[in-house]
Amino acid sequence: MTGTDRATEAFVAHRNLLFTVAYELLGSAADAEDVLQETWLRWVGVDLDTVLDQRAYLVRIASRQALQRLCTLGRRKESYVGPWLPEPLLTAPDVAEDVELADSVSMAMMLVLETLKPTERAVFVLREVFGLEYDEIAAAIDKKPDAVRQIAHRARSHVAARRPRGVVSADQTRGALEAFQRAVNTGDLQGLVDMLAPDVVFLGDGGGVVQALPRPVVGADKVARLLALAIVRMAEGTLESTQINGQPAMILRFDGEIDTVTVLHVDNGRITGFYAVRNPEKLNNLANEVPLTR
Repeated sequence: MTGTDRATEAFVAHRNLLFTVAYELLGSAADAEDVLQETWLRWVGVDLDTVLDQRAYLVRIASRQALQRLCTLGRRKESYVGPWLPEPLLTAPDVAEDVELADSVSMAMMLVLETLKPTERAVFVLREVFGLEYDEIAAAIDKKPDAVRQIAHRARSHVAARRPRGVVSADQTRGALEAFQRAVNTGDLQGLVDMLAPDVVFLGDGGGVVQALPRPVVGADKVARLLALAIVRMAEGTLESTQINGQPAMILRFDGEIDTVTVLHVDNGRITGFYAVRNPEKLNNLANEVPLTR
């Protein structure tokens, strides 16, 4: 086996891991794919005989590339028009079955990760989501292990105070999706309204390109009124149920083109969040995207 063959075999074996690391750091599937390309270009030039742990080495390359890109994306988000949501990520059903992975890529968690500083985000993702040792993380972000421990503690506390709580079963998520579909098909909202948490939030992301909510809508009464209007419009298009970011979701199309992706977040049997992505730049690649598997 040639060096390139060995490099390819290792890269393919860890591709899902590398993509997920990059996506959780960047919130963009397109940027995560770019990080994979950059990681491959650097990886193929490495003397594999000098690599003790191929997985750790690849994660280190991908993490560094993602961190560099994260700083650029941060500057872009400062001028973003309206609420920002992650680029929708198609996920296979087995991701929803993996509670930890589904939680880590959920829209709600991705928004929590947005509140961390870049280095804190990298440390949290690599430690809490993927279980890397402190010395591995230190090598990936050019910090000493003691510093990484302190950063991890700070990031863990920050996330714990903000992360969504509640254990979600597959039946509950399926029930929420069925209630949504039923409301669109029949015009009867009551079943969907009954599932709304009192503090449910509706976020819309149009990126200043298409019409979307300029700010979050919070509270069951307000969200119910908004849904009544949205469902009338949805009934005019075609609606497809799917899994996005490990959560139940609906893809709305008009004339075959994706118009809106709405992700539902469920906690303890109640819908706590609707995340509607309409920014075309975040939807362009969705039709050809290969679902992420665990």
